Amino acid sequence: MNTGGGGSNAQQDTPSPALDEDGGGIQGAGEDDKKKMAVAAAAAQQEQDKANMQSLPIRAYLDQTVVPILLDGMSQLVQERPGNPIEWLAAYLIKNNPQKSE
Repeated sequence: MNTGGGGSNAQQDTPSPALDEDGGGIQGAGEDDKKKMAVAAAAAQQEQDKANMQSLPIRAYLDQTVVPILLDGMSQLVQERPGNPIEWLAAYLIKNNPQKSE
């Protein structure tokens, strides 16, 4: 029986990287690395959000994405009562789209 620990089956103790004090990154990681990790985390979150939206029932999907802005627009529409309400509402939705990238 070999108990010397020098065999090929022995586990090697490798220190795992320590987190920064704020828990937001790896100690010694450069600013570029931290930015890349943040971008990757944001992309992963967006993919998860997209997957969650795809699995929602129709009513829940509309309630979370379209209904709030549509109700705001319709409230403004009845106050202003423009001559062409469809075009006015379309312009309102485009102008106030909470998902637009700037």
